[in-house]
Amino acid sequence: MQSVIERFIRYIKIDTQSIHKSTTYPSTAKQLNLARLLVDELQELGLKDAAMDGFGYVTATLPANIDRTGVPVIGFLAHMDTSPDLSGTNVNPQFIEDYDGGVITLNAEKGILMDPEEFPDLKKYIGKTLITTDGTTLLGADDKAGIAEIMAAVEYLLEHPEIPHGTIKIGFTPDEEVGAGVDHFDVEAFGADFAYTIDGGEIGQVQYENFNAAGAELTIHGRNVHPGTSKLKMRNALLIGMELNELLPVFERPEHTEKYEGFYHLFQFGGSVEEASMTYIIRDHDRARFEQKKTLLGKAVDYINAKYGEKIIDLKLVDQYYNMRQQVEPHPQIMDIAIRAIQAVGLTPIVDPVRGGTDGSRLSYMGLPTPNLFTGGHYAHGKYEFIPTFAMEKAVEVLVKIAELAATE
Repeated sequence: MQSVIERFIRYIKIDTQSIHKSTTYPSTAKQLNLARLLVDELQELGLKDAAMDGFGYVTATLPANIDRTGVPVIGFLAHMDTSPDLSGTNVNPQFIEDYDGGVITLNAEKGILMDPEEFPDLKKYIGKTLITTDGTTLLGADDKAGIAEIMAAVEYLLEHPEIPHGTIKIGFTPDEEVGAGVDHFDVEAFGADFAYTIDGGEIGQVQYENFNAAGAELTIHGRNVHPGTSKLKMRNALLIGMELNELLPVFERPEHTEKYEGFYHLFQFGGSVEEASMTYIIRDHDRARFEQKKTLLGKAVDYINAKYGEKIIDLKLVDQYYNMRQQVEPHPQIMDIAIRAIQAVGLTPIVDPVRGGTDGSRLSYMGLPTPNLFTGGHYAHGKYEFIPTFAMEKAVEVLVKIAELAATE
């Protein structure tokens, strides 16, 4: 049996970074390199229907090993792409064995350190083995750890037929990091009654709530005149963008929020005096507050347009996904199984909201209730990403136990 760690290291060596605003699906062809490898590995394990479709989705079925009626078909899903925020090329993982609680040197040449005073989650893993980056790329635990954990759990179940389980559906998706992970996913063909994405963070975490999300694109039309003769003529699109941003609540920015607090996040702003563009994401767990945030942004745009006497800001505001809680709560057994599985392997469940989105949020609204389980990773999307090896091993145990509990209820 291959260890989950062996699989993880193999998968992170394959660059699968997705990109925004692509004209193809998946957004990058290199994601298919991992997809093809996973199909081969699933087939080698004996899952004869393992295949990749025309959109890059990898699916497979682990048949039930019991003959009982009423056993639900469950799905395990993870995404293959890594974030556009930092390179996933030439990932060079480092193993920090028996971590002593001190500062970790990620890259001595570049002076990149990881201090537990700045990254306090490190303090939870004194005495454990950590996998870190070399300070030049992200690690890829989001979500190749999830893929490795699913693959290891499938292999374990095949090698231990004494553990009863129903039919298990496996799904690996592209482009989750750019919000398009399930754009073409066929829920009906997948055939699960409910599912879990393995795409969370800290060990023990299980999540059935996520943000309601919208994206806003603003185009600001300025007027450029030579600055030497611009009095009462120039209209600086960049300054108008700054003026608009100051109309939004300062303490509802990501750097001032946590837990159930939503935010406005300006993550792209550029252009010239003549024309500028701004891109926001708007997030809130509460649907009413989410709608209020969108309304306030619209009012800010209206105010600026009224102030300048014409429509100088164009706003395109689009909802992206919604809080899965409304779709998962009517099926309490899904969370109950996950919580009891986590407890059964000796962990304390951490039920907290996703401060982001997962494929599961959209799948839940497509008719497949899909809460989110931990991978064990921390500080995703950047060079400080790390994952404890024992957390990955525990994640495998949880998946195996979920399969058993779902079959023996």
